[in-house]
Amino acid sequence: MRNISLNFKKSWKSAFILAALTLFISLGLKAQDLVAGKTLYKDNCASCHNLETNSTGPALTPKMNEREESYLIPWIRNNAALIASGNKQAIESSKYSPTQMKAFPRLTDDEIKNIIAYAKVGEPKKIAAVGVAVVDEGASSLSIIGVIAIIILSIVVLVVLGRAVKMLERLILKKQGIEIVEEERVSLALGVSGLFKNKKFVFFSVLCLVVVLGSFGWMGMWETGVHTGYQPVQPIKFSHQLHAGINQVDCQYCHSGAFKSKNSTIPSANVCMNCHKNVQAIQEDGSISVEIQKIYNAIGYDPATQTYDKTKEKPIEWVRVHNLPDFAYFNHSQHVVVGETAIRKEKGLKPTDPVCVACHGPVNTMEEIRQFSPLTMKWCINCHREADISDKRNDAFYVNVIAAHDKIKKGEKITPALLGGLECGKCHY
Repeated sequence: MRNISLNFKKSWKSAFILAALTLFISLGLKAQDLVAGKTLYKDNCASCHNLETNSTGPALTPKMNEREESYLIPWIRNNAALIASGNKQAIESSKYSPTQMKAFPRLTDDEIKNIIAYAKVGEPKKIAAVGVAVVDEGASSLSIIGVIAIIILSIVVLVVLGRAVKMLERLILKKQGIEIVEEERVSLALGVSGLFKNKKFVFFSVLCLVVVLGSFGWMGMWETGVHTGYQPVQPIKFSHQLHAGINQVDCQYCHSGAFKSKNSTIPSANVCMNCHKNVQAIQEDGSISVEIQKIYNAIGYDPATQTYDKTKEKPIEWVRVHNLPDFAYFNHSQHVVVGETAIRKEKGLKPTDPVCVACHGPVNTMEEIRQFSPLTMKWCINCHREADISDKRNDAFYVNVIAAHDKIKKGEKITPALLGGLECGKCHY
């Protein structure tokens, strides 16, 4: 009996550690399955299915909990084959939508199980703390008072130390037998009035005042019309960080005009609907996101019936962020297509960065778009002075310029048309 108890004492720690590791590993594997399932769901299913609400396809969470895994795996992999086999559940499911579900033959059984596991659980609900509100107010009043107190304390310490040093100097001089002449104390009012009677002090004060006011005036005039950091409130809270950053939507998808015309163009609501007909960002109460609902209202779309009412259409009144004077001509396509290589080299952009970043800044990190660059004449000219376009010898635009120069040298006729004078943008801004 004693041997049993001794053996138990020796092994209980190992058994406990083994059990804990087993639990952690199993939980980790389960969490990993859900993470992988979420990724697979977004890549393959989210375009047609929401978790909690019906879309092009039915809501996944209730369906995944209703059906057996033995049925779901072959259905997801190739629903058409399952329907053709005469499976009653598959035939019933096919009646939900006239659009046939896409087959996913490349997904393994484990990957499909990960999708099912994630769809069954869904996104975790955010629990709101009752009676607790967290507000970021920047620096608190207590911290500001603390900083002021530290500054005042430092000044007091310096004054006390100064007096102590002066007192020690007086004692040393006294011991050396040096007579100390007491300074005549002058009242503060007399001291100040005496300063203003001093011509040199008055001249120096006026000079400093003129320099300071002149500097502020010069800086104020220099910044006139410069709107760096301008960030207006938009009618819809569109997050570039979410779309261009997290979801990596290419700039051309929304701003297609930047690569083929003078203007980058603001995308129409129809472009938004390419994704948001299915992506609805369902909230905890089951309603569609307020911002996405604004898109639906603008285009007259009813998500319940998936129909459009043209009588309810109204334009989205976006606020322009980047403004140039009317006399300034800027062509997007000439910079992002013709001058892309030179701009990338000049600004030191990474290969993965869109060329748009050179002027608009790291848009993929901006929750709300703002003006990143000053867009002044000096800023543009500095870039034109430094950008290297020597590799553009074979570009169609520069070939025409060289051909025109050769004709001028030979004394031949040269017309504006040869230099692009027939382009609409030359006259029509």
